[in-house]
Formats: sequence, structure tokens, C-alpha cells
Amino acid sequence: MEIEAVKILAAAIALLPILGVGIGLGIIFGAYNLAVSRNPSSAELLEKKFLLMFALTEALAIFAVLFALLFIYVV
Repeated sequence: MEIEAVKILAAAIALLPILGVGIGLGIIFGAYNLAVSRNPSSAELLEKKFLLMFALTEALAIFAVLFALLFIYVV
């Protein structure tokens, strides 16, 4: 196998966690919408937790892209 093919394969494997991030973000958004629709007075408290969970989940996708680029251009 050529080295370029291995780099691209490693980058593709490094991007697989983005599927989990997409599913996780869907669950987070759905749970937030359900909680706010059931109890609108708790929206302010839930919004802070929602934004924190969103940022932490999205960070995983950013790390996956970073590692994919690292595999392609550095290794």
C-alpha cells in the first residue's frame, strides 16, 4: 500500500467520531427542546447547561478534524 493511501485511510478513520457527535448533538437538542416545552420557566437554567454540553460535544468533532488533518499533512 502506498503511503498516501495509508494517510487518507487514517484520516477517514479519524473522522468516524463525527458520526457519534452528530447523534449526540441531536439527542442534546431534542432533550433541551422537550425540557423547555414541558417547563418553560426552567429555560434560563437549562440554557447554561445546554450550551456547555453543546460546546463539549462539538469539541470532539473539532479534535477529530484536527487529527485527520494531522494524519494527512504531518505524519
